[in-house]
Amino acid sequence: MRGVLDTSTLIDLVDLDARALPDEPLITAITLAELSVGPLVARSDAERSARQAHLQQAEADFEPLPFDAAAARAFGAVASSLRRAGRKPAARAYDALIAATAIANGLPLFTRNPEDFSGIDGLDLRPVPRPGAAPAGEA
Repeated sequence: MRGVLDTSTLIDLVDLDARALPDEPLITAITLAELSVGPLVARSDAERSARQAHLQQAEADFEPLPFDAAAARAFGAVASSLRRAGRKPAARAYDALIAATAIANGLPLFTRNPEDFSGIDGLDLRPVPRPGAAPAGEA
């Protein structure tokens, strides 16, 4: 199964249980954009270096799904869903754009932060347990 990893999932990818992830993980161009901010706003050289390494690894490992015309149309529905749910689309702009890309490509979205995507109609959301947590259905 193919599926889109959101930024939170990509960041912790090496620590996550592979059973909770798609067989063919994908990322979006929006995730690369979000990751590219990290080194620029880091508070220390060590943090900057780690964030830059993470960005470069993502660029090497993935060919991102583009934010194209279909994603732009899907974004309209995502923003509308969020407003109906009483949420402001601009507050979680990266997440809304990532969700729109997943919807436009007919793919599930895997995230460690499902609350970031609550209220988005038509999104096949797949929560991923945090590192160290038992997978869904296990105790």
